[in-house]
Amino acid sequence: MATRAVHLEIVDGYSTPAFLGAYSRFCARRGLPASIYSDNGTTFIGADREIQEAFRAALRDPNFLNRTASDQVTWHFISPAAPHFGGLWEAGVRSVKHHLRRVVGAHTLTFEEFATLLCNIEACLNSRPLAPLTDSADEYEALTPGHFLIGAALTASPEASVLHLNENRLLRWQVVRQTTKRFWKLWQTDYVNTLQQRAKWRKSGKE
Repeated sequence: MATRAVHLEIVDGYSTPAFLGAYSRFCARRGLPASIYSDNGTTFIGADREIQEAFRAALRDPNFLNRTASDQVTWHFISPAAPHFGGLWEAGVRSVKHHLRRVVGAHTLTFEEFATLLCNIEACLNSRPLAPLTDSADEYEALTPGHFLIGAALTASPEASVLHLNENRLLRWQVVRQTTKRFWKLWQTDYVNTLQQRAKWRKSGKE
């Protein structure tokens, strides 16, 4: 069985040390990856183009290459002419960015608040059910990516909802909580709609 989980990192810049720091944190929390797949083409526009250029520059840095080589990690680049090869992770990144922009809006979050928000969003996405529940009374919990990450469902401490409160009444930590709830509400609606769509490879017109 193959599945996929989401890991989100926040960095303070586009430099090679920033990428190496994110890579080290990933390995510390998730374990050393056997393979890394990334885009090798100019598939982003606007502000995203700067991120793509910075990432490619980091890959040319000897320190970065030596680090991954010493870890015996195999780096794979998808062809610029075949972006659908990265469809799985590209769709996930696009979905997170789309809904993140919608829920954050004009809010100005501190580095710590944004890091907390990303961790909460990561937990939300890794709590999505991978298969529908059966009618069995013994099956009370859906299988999620969280089960593959920690061996159990990802759970959070009980918190009262703050969605009904005006933003000007919220404390800073409540703003992060409210933003997380709004993200989950928007994303799960989008996710359900995606599950109801037909398979990706389909033909239009009469068959």
